[in-house]
Amino acid sequence: MKHVIALDVGGTGMKAALVGADGGLLHQARRPTGRERGPDAVVEGILGFAADLRAHGIRELGEPASAAGVAVPGIVDEAEGIAAFAANLGWRDVPLRALLTERLGGVPVALGHDVRTGGLAEGRIGAGRGADRFLFVPLGTGIAGAIGIDGRVEAGAHGFAGEIGHIVVRPGGTACPCGQRGCLERFASASAVSQAWAAACGDPDADAADCAKAVESGDARAVRVWQDAVDALADGLVTALTLLDPRTLIIGGGLAEAGETLFTPLREAVRRRVTFQKLPSLVPAALGDTAGCLGAGLLAWDLIETTDPSVKTTDPSEVTT
Repeated sequence: MKHVIALDVGGTGMKAALVGADGGLLHQARRPTGRERGPDAVVEGILGFAADLRAHGIRELGEPASAAGVAVPGIVDEAEGIAAFAANLGWRDVPLRALLTERLGGVPVALGHDVRTGGLAEGRIGAGRGADRFLFVPLGTGIAGAIGIDGRVEAGAHGFAGEIGHIVVRPGGTACPCGQRGCLERFASASAVSQAWAAACGDPDADAADCAKAVESGDARAVRVWQDAVDALADGLVTALTLLDPRTLIIGGGLAEAGETLFTPLREAVRRRVTFQKLPSLVPAALGDTAGCLGAGLLAWDLIETTDPSVKTTDPSEVTT
């Protein structure tokens, strides 16, 4: 059975699948990333995982994978296939595509940025399905974005497109590791909300999920922390939609798990801020933590179709997740 390898590398864990031409997940597996062992060991772990997936395909599906798609964090040179930098994994300028191609017997390999790859999946087969223009914004440890245009995700001239988390929303505010002050992710990421709520309630172990629960119970301190984050997020999103004019705005990541506790005030805050702009549909992400892996599979199938036009996969609207 013809299939591809899809691999999503995270800071603590890796998710993988063998994906058929109809989008079906033929095999799924997870492993720890093992970053505590150092960057060289992480790279070897990725290569070994991919090789094991190839062997599984030969053994169980009768043939090796036709291609592979891999999503990684940090700065990614997708055109050259280089994982340029990832602070949480400690690597620099790793020629990951070449290494994987060699380990996988010469099959084509697509390397993608984790958020853009997840955005590709959300846009084609998730919450943005059918939208010609979308913006995917996951709210996690930091904040990034994926700009979707006609079924693809824009990387930008240098691979930095979509870094909405570093829009300055509070000039002169909290210092950001990027070198600026007042960046969006310092106020509206899950980690920022966790930090603010821990300080407000006096519990160093409190996190954003605890804050959301306290908001739901009517805690005035939690409501203030939450509203500050929502207001900062709305400021950043309105800047983005002014520039990009998306039809659909998809919010994912850990903070989005609060559901309408987040989305009801966020929709209202965005609505209050727009003037001439068209208000996009603001919706929660649909694919959860599988988005990166599903997107990696789409990258792999896209690569096959680019190199071999005779190969056609199922239309994205028909893909099953």
